[in-house]
Amino acid sequence: MDGRAVAPAAGTVLNALATGTGSAFAIDLETTATVELTSDGRVDAEIVGQPDADTTLVERCATLTIAEHASPAGLNESTVGARVRTESEVPMASGLKSSSAAANATVLATLDALEIADAVDRIDACRLGVRAARDAGVTVTGAFDDASASMLGGVTVTDNATDELLAREEIDWHALVYTPPEQSFSADADVSACERIAPMADLVAELALDGRYGEAMTVNGFAFCGALEFSTGPMIDALPDAAGVSLSGTGPSYVAVGDQSTLETVRDRWDERDGTTRLLRTRTDGTELA
Repeated sequence: MDGRAVAPAAGTVLNALATGTGSAFAIDLETTATVELTSDGRVDAEIVGQPDADTTLVERCATLTIAEHASPAGLNESTVGARVRTESEVPMASGLKSSSAAANATVLATLDALEIADAVDRIDACRLGVRAARDAGVTVTGAFDDASASMLGGVTVTDNATDELLAREEIDWHALVYTPPEQSFSADADVSACERIAPMADLVAELALDGRYGEAMTVNGFAFCGALEFSTGPMIDALPDAAGVSLSGTGPSYVAVGDQSTLETVRDRWDERDGTTRLLRTRTDGTELA
């Protein structure tokens, strides 16, 4: 039995490292996972185009999904294995939630292979991927904010300490993404520095829960650029034109939102910097079977 699913990446409204409350929104970069069930009890994975990449996360996603759902699917958990193959448009370690997208796509593709994808609530499937991310050590907070945005689409606000969805709204924006050449791994972030800006994160959470996502992003961006020692230059490039701009996750990418013509102006400025600039749409749909 085979399964296949596609999950979008996401940009940051509020980084959860400071207080455990986070917010993110889905963007139109995709990760695809294909899962083939086997009868040898083994779980193996490959990432297309990256033969040396760590596959622990996607293997853990498939393993947990099988452990939890093989029996309801009428299969023997001890003998069910999987071969997982992921392919992604999302650059790794760039702050664009590549891990969350890979986890969501893998969980849903595994459920599809088990032929029970429609029987499992999407938010519960999302929580499986979050558990796997914690087990794999690829996230400090569990990234339920990023994962929920990728799984459900739209903008989400979450409590990452309890994996509770606090709010979700569908917003139709254009999003401009600037990714410098370097990488930045979430698990390496200076958590203590982020915790010291908790009062600013509380303000960002208030703005986000009030639906003022653009302002929330911008406050978040300046605060976390300071805490994580990233340049605020790309943010200044985007202001005051963009509706909002922030460092995405723990960097190094920056994401600005607004209308297309405004972001095209910002793109001209970001194109002068080393790295890659992409003009995308936000996504109101989330992870889907493919």
